Amino acid sequence: MPPIRYVSLADLKPWPGAARTHSKKQIRQIAESIRRFGFINPIVIDEDYQILAGHGRVEAARTMSLEDVPALRIDTMSEAEKRAYVIADNKLALCAGWERKVLGDELEKLLAEDLHLDIGITGFSTGEAMKTVNKVDAGSN
Repeated sequence: MPPIRYVSLADLKPWPGAARTHSKKQIRQIAESIRRFGFINPIVIDEDYQILAGHGRVEAARTMSLEDVPALRIDTMSEAEKRAYVIADNKLALCAGWERKVLGDELEKLLAEDLHLDIGITGFSTGEAMKTVNKVDAGSN
């Protein structure tokens, strides 16, 4: 596994075939997550500093006026593998589901335990979190 290094945002180039989009709201959410938890998910780049994974994190870092971001440089993929990886990185996460009871329980704990935590940091609005908790409490999965 290659080491994670900090690279200049100015050196990073978007992948030309990046099909995933990020709304301004999502960029703000990503930035808030980075502020709260740190930049713990590195950008994946190729040998030309093209972004293979992490376009949203890069945009969030720019809104935060960061100069450097952690990156994992992959030099071993063919052009076809890079194209496939860019798509897979975005699509595979969408294929996942939720254990509704576990999610409801975790959101309920967060809502009850930490008054200094904006639940929005999870990507769920307060309304969505409450709805999820209430559905679990009502026994519907």
